[in-house]
Amino acid sequence: MDREDHQSERWAQLKACGQALSATSMRALFASDDDRFAKYSCGAAGLFADFSKNKIDDAALDALIALAQSAELEAARDKMFAGAPINATEGRAVLHVALRDFSSNRYMVNGADVAPQIEAARQKMRGFCARVHNGEFCGYTGKPLRTIVNIGIGGSDLGPLMAVEALRPNWIEGRRTLFVSNVDGHHLSDALEGLDPQTTLFVIASKTFTTQETLTNARSAREWFLANGGSAADIAHHFIALSTNGEAVAEFGIDTDNMFGFWEWVGGRFSLWSSIGMSIALQIGYDGFEAMLRGANEMDEHFRTAPLNQNMPALLALIGIWNRNIIGARAHAILPYDQHLHRFPAYLQQAEMESNGKSVRMDGTGVDCATSPVIFGEPGTNGQHAFYQLLHQGTDLISADFIAAAISANEWGEHQPLLLSNFLAQTEAMMIGKTTEEARADLAQSGLSSADLDALAAHKTFPGDRPTTSILMERLTPETFGALIALYEHKIFCQGVIWGVNSFDQWGVELGKTLAKAIAPKIAGIGETKPAGDGHDSSTIGLMNWINTRRLEAK
Repeated sequence: MDREDHQSERWAQLKACGQALSATSMRALFASDDDRFAKYSCGAAGLFADFSKNKIDDAALDALIALAQSAELEAARDKMFAGAPINATEGRAVLHVALRDFSSNRYMVNGADVAPQIEAARQKMRGFCARVHNGEFCGYTGKPLRTIVNIGIGGSDLGPLMAVEALRPNWIEGRRTLFVSNVDGHHLSDALEGLDPQTTLFVIASKTFTTQETLTNARSAREWFLANGGSAADIAHHFIALSTNGEAVAEFGIDTDNMFGFWEWVGGRFSLWSSIGMSIALQIGYDGFEAMLRGANEMDEHFRTAPLNQNMPALLALIGIWNRNIIGARAHAILPYDQHLHRFPAYLQQAEMESNGKSVRMDGTGVDCATSPVIFGEPGTNGQHAFYQLLHQGTDLISADFIAAAISANEWGEHQPLLLSNFLAQTEAMMIGKTTEEARADLAQSGLSSADLDALAAHKTFPGDRPTTSILMERLTPETFGALIALYEHKIFCQGVIWGVNSFDQWGVELGKTLAKAIAPKIAGIGETKPAGDGHDSSTIGLMNWINTRRLEAK
C-alpha cells in the first residue's frame, strides 16, 4: 500500500458503507434478512465464528474484501509462509507457523530449509519431557521433579502461563507449574514459598540469556536453591535453559545439554510453539503439547488456502478493521466464557497491542488511521459484574469477542448451561439493546407513578448496536485451543498488513528498558550513595531522591 491508501477509493467505499448503515439498527438488519446468521458465520479447525452481530451488510463485507485485496493481503500471507523477511526493521523471517507443521513442507530461511532443525528441536523436547516424567532426569537426591518454576517475561511467560491454565484438565496428576515474570521480589518469593528444592525444576526462558528481569529472578532462584541444601554441582539437575546463548547458560551453571534453543525468526509473543513451550509440555505431557501444535497447524492450513470471504482469520481481522476504523470502536474486549481461559485476554493484550500498537508504517511514514484498539477482558460471568456496564451503556463504543465451549470439561450440575445462557444473553443484549419505550413498558408493570416512570426509564434504556463476535468450539481441548491461538495470530497479521505496519517488531518497549538500566545504579540498594540525579528531568530526580531517602533511612 502506498502512503495515500488510507484515503484511497477503497477506504472511501468503506466509509460510505458505514454512513449508509449508520441510520439502520442491527435489529432491523436481522429482521430484514432471515439468512443473516448463515451468511455471516463460518467454521474451521474445530472452531465456529458468528460475525452477524456486527453492523455489516453485503456491501460492507464486499468493500472489506476489496480492501484486503488492494492491500495484497494474500500475497503478504504467502510471503510469510515462504520465509521472506517480512519483519523488515529487523531483517527477519516470521515463521512460527513452521514450528507446528508436521508435514514434509520445506521452510526456507536464507536459502536453507529449517524444517529439519525444527523436527530435531521437537524430538529433543520430547525426549527431555519423557526423562522428567519417568524419573530418569531427577533431583540431586534422586527424588522426581514434580514442581516446575518457569522464569521468563513477556512472550516467555504470557504464552506458557496462559496455555498451562487453559489446559488444566490435561494436567499430569501430581505435577504443578508456577510462573515468575515480574522483577518485583514478591513474585519470586511467593512462588518459592513452601517449595521443596529437591523436587523443583527451574526453567529459565531467555533467548539471549541477558533479559534483566529474567536473569535477576534466575539468580535469586539459584541463591534460594543453594541456601536450601543444593550445591553448585546440583544446579545442573534443577535448572534448564530455553536460550541460544550457550556461554552465558554454562556460566550460570546449567548443563548446555539441557539448553533448548529457538531461532531469530520466532518472535517472542509467537514463541510458545517452540522450546518456550517446555513448561506446557512438562505439565500436560509432550503428546498434549504436540496436539496443540497440530490444532494450530489446522488453522494455518485454513488461513493459507481458504478464499478471503470464507477465511476465518481474515474475516475476524476485517470485522475488526470495520469496527475500529469505520464504526469508531476505541477498545476491544476479549470475553472468554471459560474460567480456564482467564489469562487469554492478557495474552492477547501483548499479542495485539505489541504487534499493531504502531503509529509508523513499514515505509517509515506516519499512519493516518487508527491502529490497534486497547485490548482488555476477563472471563464471563465475572466481567458482567465488573465492566459490562461500560460495554452496554458507556459513552465509548467498544467491540467484543465472546468465546465459549459448548461442553465443559466439568459438566457439574447446571453450571455450564447457566454459563452459556449468559454468553448468549450478553451478545443478544448488546445487539438489540432496549428502547425507552420498552423500558417504560417494563416499568409500568411495577406500578410506578408516571413521574417516577419517566425518571427511571432513561436509566434502563440500552442503545444496542454494540458489535460482538461469538467464537464457539465443542470442547476446549489442546487441538481447539491451538487453533484458537492461531486464529488470533493470523487476525493480527492481517490487520497489520491492511494498516501498513510491521506486526513483528516492538521498538516501543526499548526506550524504557534503556532508561531503566541507566537509573538502576542510582537506586539505593544497588548504588552505594544517594545520587544527585544528573542527566534526568526534575520530576525523575525528585522521585529518585524521595525513594532513596526512605530506603537509606530504613537501613
